[in-house]
Amino acid sequence: MSPRIGLSKQKVLEAAINIADDEGIEKVTMATIAKKLNIKPPSLYNHISSLSALKTEMALVGIQQLYSSMKANMEGISGDERVIALSKGYLNFARNHPGLYESTLAAPNAQDKEIYEAANKIVQLAVQTIKHYNFTKEEELHVVRGLRSLLHGFSSLEKANGFGIPIKLNHSFDYIMTTYLKGMKR
Repeated sequence: MSPRIGLSKQKVLEAAINIADDEGIEKVTMATIAKKLNIKPPSLYNHISSLSALKTEMALVGIQQLYSSMKANMEGISGDERVIALSKGYLNFARNHPGLYESTLAAPNAQDKEIYEAANKIVQLAVQTIKHYNFTKEEELHVVRGLRSLLHGFSSLEKANGFGIPIKLNHSFDYIMTTYLKGMKR
């Protein structure tokens, strides 16, 4: 069977990302992708080797876009404001691309070299962002893990409508970040 004209690996990937963002990562199947592209599921194999490989590609794209979002507003600022900019970039990505964000957490092959290198760029960006606090190398990793946990927890609860109290979420986020930053200072 020859590939459908106009269909490409990139279009298959984009369809999978759209499904993930609109319906959730668990809805990304060969059947749902094929339906979205108006083709039969076996036709997808002209462009991708497996669903697992496609989800690995999604994870890579997600990690790269998360990095870009985190870095986007950090130019020319330093100190606490830089940490807040990085954090807001993380939160904005998770809000705007919930399925793609989720794919970054569940990469089918986390040992993949490209995935590792892309994820490591995020860790290094976060470490560079907190350098001015003068932590030891081990403390830096603890702080970065704590920050990631805070950001992931907040974004996950927000996505699940877990904040039912009538207080603006951005106010809560700012308060949490201010408190976290105070705790980082020696």
